Amino acid sequence: MKLLSSTQIRAWDNYTILNEPVNSTDLMERAAKRCTDFIVGKYPATLFVKIFCGNGNNGGDGLAVARQLLDAGYRVGIYIPDTGHSSSTDFEKNLQRLQEYNQAIHFINDATQFPDIQSNDLVLDALFGNGLNRPIEGLPAQLVAHINASLSTVISIDIPSGLFIDKSSADNTIIRAKYTLSFQLPKLCFLVPDNEAYFGEVVVLDIGLHPTYLKTVSSPLLIGTLQEAAFLLQKRSAFSNKRNFGHALLVAGSKGRMGASVLAARASLRAGVGLLTVNSPQSELPILQNSLPEAMCIERESIVDFSRYRSIGIGPGMGTDKEASTILIQILSAYKKPMVIDADAITLLVADPKLLSKIPAGSILTPHETEFDRLAGPHENRFDRIAAALALSQQYQFIIILKGHYSLIAFEGKGVFNTTGNPGMAKGGSGDVLTGILTALLAQGYRPPEAAVLGTYLHGLAGDLGLLHQSEESLIATDIIENLGNAFRYLKNSATETN
Repeated sequence: MKLLSSTQIRAWDNYTILNEPVNSTDLMERAAKRCTDFIVGKYPATLFVKIFCGNGNNGGDGLAVARQLLDAGYRVGIYIPDTGHSSSTDFEKNLQRLQEYNQAIHFINDATQFPDIQSNDLVLDALFGNGLNRPIEGLPAQLVAHINASLSTVISIDIPSGLFIDKSSADNTIIRAKYTLSFQLPKLCFLVPDNEAYFGEVVVLDIGLHPTYLKTVSSPLLIGTLQEAAFLLQKRSAFSNKRNFGHALLVAGSKGRMGASVLAARASLRAGVGLLTVNSPQSELPILQNSLPEAMCIERESIVDFSRYRSIGIGPGMGTDKEASTILIQILSAYKKPMVIDADAITLLVADPKLLSKIPAGSILTPHETEFDRLAGPHENRFDRIAAALALSQQYQFIIILKGHYSLIAFEGKGVFNTTGNPGMAKGGSGDVLTGILTALLAQGYRPPEAAVLGTYLHGLAGDLGLLHQSEESLIATDIIENLGNAFRYLKNSATETN
């Protein structure tokens, strides 16, 4: 699913008007009806709905909703601040239609005319839409602050006023909505943690924009879907053996940090690798051999022929001492196939940036935001990190999974946002599980971009399925591993239903 820029979203409206065909007023009426249906289905007509409209097309949507709510028997107040800009044609048309209802429409020229907002009022924000390209100032900014100071429920149409779609909104004055009724597709601004305080629960409403338009535009950013993840799953032959699913090496663990090694190894085994060897310090091998009868072990001090492995995962709990640095350098010098680099191995890369050029093409790096900033330099917000991850993935030809609630999988200058996972996964060990899954998928022959997209989706899906028996508070990394089988089955069942 493509993520569109604010310019592309506006162009989609125009494309629909030209190719459906439908006039702009009727298209606005259609969008408003979907918003009205949501409100009518959720809130009783006894509420007083106070609708704040700018004089652009977002305000036109609000005026159309006001008229439809009046038809449905709601008490409605309409408030239009002086924005200092001329009105759009569709705003004027909807204002004229609403005036025929003999409904009081309040035009606001200064802050003394702001209405009192009661805690049991329902507020509808239709001040500014996706065309906003500069921070709100003056009277509209004062009105936004007035609305935010109320204790009422706020619903924003398409996007909270003051929020930019595809760039940082830091320091902007922004509506804090409980619900955002967004049109047609999710938007980039809803996928970054910087904006979490503003959009509340996002409800994407299909307003019937012309589907052919999406074939005419390109975007470097996509949102991963269940169907796409299910499509990536490889079918296993009935005549296969363990060698068909690859021999993987995990370089993980150190004294006092063997839990990371065990978690990564268990995840790798549950994710389908045929054979697994774990490389850890000799003194810590009994922990592995007692915990993982299905895995083989090798001493870190041993001389290893790395070329014999179909994939290598390195980093979880391995430490950053000289011994860890030495084995990372050895692997980067000898191994030419895609590998997975996480945690302490990323820290070692930061300490010696020359190693970046030695990472095999197609390798997968899995930094969280702090690790990414160490790797690529400091960034002020998630938007900057997204742009930097795309650039870095093109410069070095490796894949970056920038971890977060919506993890970004960046490769070849493009990116896919993952949509599975939950706050319960924000626990120690979750990243080690992801490393194990990715290493297993590479060993099985998945192409690196597919392994990264599928592995991240499975990781989050297993965490989501874990909530069937746990809470977000009680979920731990082991629960993710134990639900990997359920996640694979879920994807397989989805693929069967699609076919």
